[in-house]
Amino acid sequence: MMQSVAVVLMDDFAPFEFGVVCEVFGEDRSEDGVPLLDFRVCGEQAGKQLSLGHGLKVTPEFGLEATEDADLVVVPACDVRDEYPVAVLEALRAASARGATLLSVCTGAFVLGAAGLLDGRRCTNHWRRSAEFRKRFPRARLDPDVLFVDDGDIITSAGTAAGIDACLHLVRRELGSAAATVIARRMVVPPQREGGQRQFVEMPIPECTGDSLQPVLAWMLDTLDREHPVADLARRAQMSGRTFARKFVAETGTTPHRWLSTQRVLHARSLLEETTLGIDEIARRCGFGSGALLRHHFHKVVGVSPQDYRRTFAPQRV
Repeated sequence: MMQSVAVVLMDDFAPFEFGVVCEVFGEDRSEDGVPLLDFRVCGEQAGKQLSLGHGLKVTPEFGLEATEDADLVVVPACDVRDEYPVAVLEALRAASARGATLLSVCTGAFVLGAAGLLDGRRCTNHWRRSAEFRKRFPRARLDPDVLFVDDGDIITSAGTAAGIDACLHLVRRELGSAAATVIARRMVVPPQREGGQRQFVEMPIPECTGDSLQPVLAWMLDTLDREHPVADLARRAQMSGRTFARKFVAETGTTPHRWLSTQRVLHARSLLEETTLGIDEIARRCGFGSGALLRHHFHKVVGVSPQDYRRTFAPQRV
């Protein structure tokens, strides 16, 4: 059973993500049946002030020696930099080597990557940092879409609220569902969101790099509720079917069918956010034909059902 937690801080760490870790693992909820954990806040040196930005300073009580026997070592989000303190990276490697569990929140994954701990491992990070992360750590198996990844002794999470999900998941895994539910109720957050749920990233309409297909793409967007056989699209573009399909992939990066399906999901997402239309009517306007087909494609792209998405993102109407 997990009994001790060490949080490793560096200058310019993110206060919210650090607060999440403190709230989940550092509060005494033994009266509610949650085991009390030995919680340690560590810096490179005990008693040396660290900056949070915003004119704030924090003084860790412990140095990195407090990570040497911790069951869980956590790296909250911090500024991404070219180099991290050598002592911090060595402490993380040592913790991993002796079998401790490591957890990163948001950009904390960059620190684990710099320590060489994510090579060949499944992981995630904030979607806005995906390209930079891949460039720095090409051997890591990054999934930029999900909320968190549990890869056994290493858990990585996406930004901010996804850190809550990852921390509660680890509590559930190590201390049981009852403990996780108590903590979630005290934090007034959902007790469980699956790690495979998609990050709600912006998905702008893809733009082709040439001019020849722009009129066809614009027409498709204006007529999402219609059927669009490739043969008809090719005639509109004044090309053979084979040439059209090849040029479409070259300019948009995907097939006509997939491009159209994604645009229909994007339109459905907007209608869910901005209208009170029923699912069947949204499906009709987006060209899916049925609510069942809309649910299938929407969940495939966004990671949740249309109803769950609307509950999360539609403004409350009175």
